[in-house]
Amino acid sequence: MDLTTIERRAERCVHRHQVPVTKVPVTNKVQTRLMLTAKGKYGLKALVHLSSLPPGETTQAIDIAETNRIPKKFLDAILGELRNAGIVHSKKGPGGGYMLARPPGDIKLGYVIRTLDGPLAPIACASRTAYQPCDDCADVDACAVRLTMMKVRDAMSEILDRLTLADMLALGGSRTALMYHI
Repeated sequence: MDLTTIERRAERCVHRHQVPVTKVPVTNKVQTRLMLTAKGKYGLKALVHLSSLPPGETTQAIDIAETNRIPKKFLDAILGELRNAGIVHSKKGPGGGYMLARPPGDIKLGYVIRTLDGPLAPIACASRTAYQPCDDCADVDACAVRLTMMKVRDAMSEILDRLTLADMLALGGSRTALMYHI
């Protein structure tokens, strides 16, 4: 399945389910729902950076951070989580740094996002892996909000579990920022 087919399916899912991404009030703060966290976004940017390297080549975290405008300490924590999940390898010493643990075409975006941000479901009662019933729901099997959010979760999962880092790199084309040192 090519990327344009996946993109068309994503658009149809959004239009079919008519689920807008909106800001909702939460106590005295505004929390945006259905969005990737900064941790997830920076993790994906770092992985795209690593995907652009020749196989087996490493790069320093500081190079990833500076090239992609990611705070270095935050990136270190993210790379640690990605290493623990088996997505990246790290090498110490001269010529050390970070590299992908597998080819970019073998790393699914859904796995990366779940690793960094947790379940894809926008609410806990719609989650497959971290289900928690709502306190205010009288009948979870008939709850329109839960059933709708389950469709949102399924649509997101359908797309993210098919796309790989190689697909992301292809979408970015030559616009991927790289820094070369001479």
